[in-house]
Amino acid sequence: RRNKKQVPSFRKLIKTSKVKLENKLKNKQFKQQSTLKKYRKEQRKLRQAVKDAVSKKPIPLEDPKEKRPGKRIEREEEEEEEALPLDMMDEDDLQLLKDLGQRASFLTRDLSSSEPVHAKKRKHEHVIDKYEKIPRTLQTSPEKELIHLLPIKDKSGIIPQTREKPVIDSNQEEEDQEEMELEEEIIEEPIKELTLEEHLIERKRKVQEKKVHIAVLASAVLSDPQSNIKKLKELRSMLMEQDPDVAVTVRKLVVVSLMELFKDITPSYKIRPLTEAEKATKTRKETQKLREFEEGLVSQYKFYLENLEQMVKDWKQRKLKKSNVLSLKAYKGLAEVAVKSLCELLVALPHFNFHNNIIVLIVPLMNDVSKVISEMCCEAVKKLFKQDKLGQASLGVIKVISGFVKGRNYEVRPEMLRTFLCLRIKEIEVKKDTEDINKPKKFMTFKEKRKTLSRMQRKWKKAEEKLERELREAEASESTEKKLKLHTETLNIVFVTYFRILKKAQRSPLLPAVLEGLAKFAHLVNVEFFDDLLVVLHTLIESGDLSYQESLHCVQTAFHILSGQGDVLNIDPMKFYTHLYKTLFKLHAGATNEGVEIVLQCLDVMLTKRRKQVSQQRALAFIKRLCTLALHVLPNSSIGILATNRILMHTFPKTDLLLDNESQGSGVFLPELDEPEYCNAQNTALWELHALRRHYHPVVQRFAAHLMAGAPSEGSEALKPELSRRSAVELFETYSMAAMTFNPPVESLNLKRKDKVLQGDSFLDEDLNQLIKRHCNKVDTELPLDFTKYLETSL
Repeated sequence: RRNKKQVPSFRKLIKTSKVKLENKLKNKQFKQQSTLKKYRKEQRKLRQAVKDAVSKKPIPLEDPKEKRPGKRIEREEEEEEEALPLDMMDEDDLQLLKDLGQRASFLTRDLSSSEPVHAKKRKHEHVIDKYEKIPRTLQTSPEKELIHLLPIKDKSGIIPQTREKPVIDSNQEEEDQEEMELEEEIIEEPIKELTLEEHLIERKRKVQEKKVHIAVLASAVLSDPQSNIKKLKELRSMLMEQDPDVAVTVRKLVVVSLMELFKDITPSYKIRPLTEAEKATKTRKETQKLREFEEGLVSQYKFYLENLEQMVKDWKQRKLKKSNVLSLKAYKGLAEVAVKSLCELLVALPHFNFHNNIIVLIVPLMNDVSKVISEMCCEAVKKLFKQDKLGQASLGVIKVISGFVKGRNYEVRPEMLRTFLCLRIKEIEVKKDTEDINKPKKFMTFKEKRKTLSRMQRKWKKAEEKLERELREAEASESTEKKLKLHTETLNIVFVTYFRILKKAQRSPLLPAVLEGLAKFAHLVNVEFFDDLLVVLHTLIESGDLSYQESLHCVQTAFHILSGQGDVLNIDPMKFYTHLYKTLFKLHAGATNEGVEIVLQCLDVMLTKRRKQVSQQRALAFIKRLCTLALHVLPNSSIGILATNRILMHTFPKTDLLLDNESQGSGVFLPELDEPEYCNAQNTALWELHALRRHYHPVVQRFAAHLMAGAPSEGSEALKPELSRRSAVELFETYSMAAMTFNPPVESLNLKRKDKVLQGDSFLDEDLNQLIKRHCNKVDTELPLDFTKYLETSL
């Protein structure tokens, strides 16, 4: 019978576990061993059936014992007659034999009996009597086994066919059985146990073999990708390594190797599937080879991404597989390598197929419980935003992040929203302005050329236009219009996410990231939302639920809005000035020292850039409070604050009255008052500069002396260019002490060594020498000390 079972595919074989394959091999061996026994059993049944059929043949009623010899002679004569050739028989006899051969009873009935051919059975004949009439024969020779062949069918019916089976010697059977038992013993021999040292050596050897195999396959693919694209399939099959000793290591190596291979051999364009018309058309061999390479590359890349996704799912579900090759601890290591590979592909191949699928995998992992994986994914997204010039990939990521944040009801890590700060969106221009600035160059029509140009000029003009078209195609640069369109759509989604959080999740930990993002992109917000946004920011500040850093971000966002397109709005931001003035004293040299950077940014926007809207009283109050703040913060913050004061003294020249101790005007300075306009700052002096002049940090000393001299731009008290040309924020970051080192480093003191070193008595006075010698040479008499008498008196 034809075997209908299909051969398993290569993919199915890869997924089959090692235990399953071993079980299949054992079953196959067992079937081969038991075939002989089954065959004998079937033959035994067939012999018994044939024997029963023969015993039921009708026998003539004469006594078989008396007429047996005569019957044998008659049969021999009949056989001799049948052996005669047909041409020696009469035609009547031959016709009779043919007629008898067509009857079914001719084969089953004895011709010597006088019973008619179609005689009916006797109804009154007893079964026992009929059985007694059957002749008994002694079995003198062993029965021969028969093999049943295909029957012959004619007009009368089916004629069975059999053949004798050759006899097998029993000794040969015993030998075969012994050989089979020996094979079973060999198969079932236990594996030799290895020591720990031998096991480690064996594992090292296996890992080395796998490394060489991976290197050979990868080198073959890199040398000729189009010819050896099938090697990727063989390399990817090693992701299903089943050896428990090296399974984890080999899978990690294969994942990283495939990732590097795809980064190297992937083309710089997206591969689209061929249409039916394209497949039907005949192409050259080179084109056909390229199509096969692209199709195989996309297919293997897809399977590879599915494998990485499955690794991450296995770790998330924490379910052991039936093969038990990997432990639960190994799942995390494999998942980390898989996520790292996905992040690399996200950044390296934003133009290639399945990039959106990678984004869908990476974005949920940005909010993962594991800090390592979360940071890895966030860094990859930041890197993608920084290097994406056009904005197509950034738009895809922003869409997925916005949907994810909304789906989780804004309960996500703040790091997800902080990635928005790396977007390369600086300005969005109106479409009309863009067209006016970058008008596409129009070529002259034939009629215009004929009217204005001669024949020779037309010829040169045609060649020039052709060259310009080729140069434009060679540049292959995206149009500014498309870029601005993508940036506009991206920023709209970002603002929608920010405004949703401000409206529905004001007490969420995402609020600092939202305010920081609004502060960066506030100049791009639509003017229609300015009034409502400022109201929301002021409400948040007045609520008192915000930390000092969140409130500073609110102030920064408000002034970024007012310094951009908000100049046209008639809004008084005095409440934001008051809030910043009040918040300054919450900063100190401890944990809040990092908030000074936001303060410096706010002061630049609020005072320097809005100098025309700032009164002198407000500027004096801020300079005085900043000098007081510089006394109790770290050196880098003091440098940034003094640099800001230097800029303010240059921006508002009349503030130099703070360097004089004579008070002007009426009133007394009120340092505890939180209103900068009414604290009478003109009646005080910057005495803090004298204390800062004796600061341990040399740069702080230099800035204090510079401000005491009136912040001159020339002369001995002027600052060096490396200090004067840097902004306050840059100075704050430059002299940061985050590395727990003194910045700048302390210079080592090089003491001049003397030629002769004085030792011993030469350092002492002569009279003192004699006194020391006398006391040293004097022999002390030790007297017993008795403290009991003092104890008795005290008692």
